[in-house]
Amino acid sequence: MIPPRVMGIVNTTPDSFSDGGRLTSVEAAVAHGLSLVEQGADILDIGGESTRPGAEPVGVDEEIARTAPVIAGLRARWTGPISIDTMKPEVARAAVAAGATMWNDVTALSHSPESLSTAAELGCDVVLMHMQGEPRTMQADPRYGDVVAEVTDWLTLRADAAIAAGVARDRIWLDPGIGFGKTLAHNLALTAHLDRLTATGFPVLYGASRKRTVQAIDPTATNSADRLGGSLALALEAARRGAAIIRVHDVRETVQALKVQAAVANAVAS
Repeated sequence: MIPPRVMGIVNTTPDSFSDGGRLTSVEAAVAHGLSLVEQGADILDIGGESTRPGAEPVGVDEEIARTAPVIAGLRARWTGPISIDTMKPEVARAAVAAGATMWNDVTALSHSPESLSTAAELGCDVVLMHMQGEPRTMQADPRYGDVVAEVTDWLTLRADAAIAAGVARDRIWLDPGIGFGKTLAHNLALTAHLDRLTATGFPVLYGASRKRTVQAIDPTATNSADRLGGSLALALEAARRGAAIIRVHDVRETVQALKVQAAVANAVAS
């Protein structure tokens, strides 16, 4: 077993659910990103607009101001993959110009009529994530008939649309969108049956780090920083079911857990 790659989260927003307001300067954000690399992050994901439940949107100029200088600062000191976490094609364009190599879009390139063509033009890797509704209302009353089938089918359609627009197939990643318009039961079903998404042939990114899914199982974990144990459990389950990237806040602990899991799996195989 080869462990999945680990994507470290760098939030430059004042209102992100876990660490909003902590990285309020370019220098602090760059330093945090480099620290995550030292802890073992393979990819850095830079976000300038919170997508937590109930979050308010951010203007294009403000989002670019929050993210592009951080990406440029990281690129000046690190050669590894950098992702921009945005739904706006204008922000993605500025991020790639600053040195980003991946566009992580919670709307799967459906937010703007220009998203698909912009992704094709930029030629970067693209993460297509599933979200029912939009951040302000997505957790109001999410419903599905068969959440695994519906998420898989929708993401496959979005991948087909991206390919038709000119995005290379081998540049596309899929993300089931844990916590984005989904109940605890939906999130657990998607995790337990992640192999159905990996069976599409596209590599899968999985992100459940510090999310309320953990608190829903353990009500004592009211603070996002107290959800490490549950986050690691979900990361290991996702890895076991074929996830290629695990997106996390706690890089050092996740890297260690995945290494141990792989070592045990390889010992069994031998």
